[in-house]
Amino acid sequence: MSIIVNLDVVMAKRKISLNELSEKVDITPANLSILKTGKAKAIRFSTLEALCEVLGCQPGDILEFQKDE
Repeated sequence: MSIIVNLDVVMAKRKISLNELSEKVDITPANLSILKTGKAKAIRFSTLEALCEVLGCQPGDILEFQKDE
């Protein structure tokens, strides 16, 4: 089972850069990059909430479940 992070897709649709988003969400660009590339092991609900607020989206727009075959 895999969780796919679509943060880069949502950011592209909103035309927001990594640095701009990191400032608005108050997370370091390095940590945001780890999340964006799908290398993060966890995400705090407060961070997910802030991302959704700034990007104007739902958690399901950022995170997706994909069943392994």
